Amino acid sequence: MKISQFLSLFFIAFTLFSFVACENSRDDENPQDTTPGKLQIKFENGFNNVGDIVLNQTVQTSSNGQKHNFSALKYVISNISLIDENGNEFKYNENNPDKGAFIVDQADAVAGIIYLNLEGIPKNNYKKIKFGLGISQKAYLLGQDGQAEFWTKAKQKGMSWSWAAGYVFVKLEGKYGADSPSKEFMNHTGNMGNTTENNTPDLYREITLNLPTTARVTGQIRPSVHILADLNQFLSGDKALTLTTTNDMLMGSNQHLVDVTNNLTKMFKVDHVHND
Repeated sequence: MKISQFLSLFFIAFTLFSFVACENSRDDENPQDTTPGKLQIKFENGFNNVGDIVLNQTVQTSSNGQKHNFSALKYVISNISLIDENGNEFKYNENNPDKGAFIVDQADAVAGIIYLNLEGIPKNNYKKIKFGLGISQKAYLLGQDGQAEFWTKAKQKGMSWSWAAGYVFVKLEGKYGADSPSKEFMNHTGNMGNTTENNTPDLYREITLNLPTTARVTGQIRPSVHILADLNQFLSGDKALTLTTTNDMLMGSNQHLVDVTNNLTKMFKVDHVHND
């Protein structure tokens, strides 16, 4: 009899527990709860998917056999978008550098990671992320007053020229050589102001990446998207490049820097997503 009573009580307790757990789960998935959430993007710069480049130390050998390292490694990320399961796109402060542009600087890395923290992200399940490398012409042509805060940050970080010339999109500096890195190089990519009026190439590029795991943004869950950037693409991308005295000290958007830009657009991939 006691065993029967015990089993009855156990069954009731289990049923109540399951009901509460189910209700809590429903609360978490409450479609009426539209509280916006947050998203973190982590950039990790490396060579061949091995992260944490150490400035002035980590040496890479290009596909053409040239050795190089970086003393400066910086790039601008802007126009971040998140694409949900149905293909709908949320644009985070599109063409608003003051609120939606960031400088990824390897000198700021913490244990090899640079963190971008976004707020006000609509609750949703996101399957892709898109972002710009550099600053779009639409944003630049808003004028200096329309992006004064980010322009000041860019100047402080050495990621701008004069306003007429505009922003530096990617800044790569370091040393290179056949046997060891010994000769200095400086490749700074970017648009030369108004590209239409100046008849210069537009080096702004947009990159779309699939997320290996759905990023579930809610008021309680802040996903973290970990992106690896393979800087081996600099010289060993779709077009194998070699640094020489003709191209090792360049700024702007000439053909070598167009090739560098096209290579670098292939360096990003999402390694994993944490839904915390």
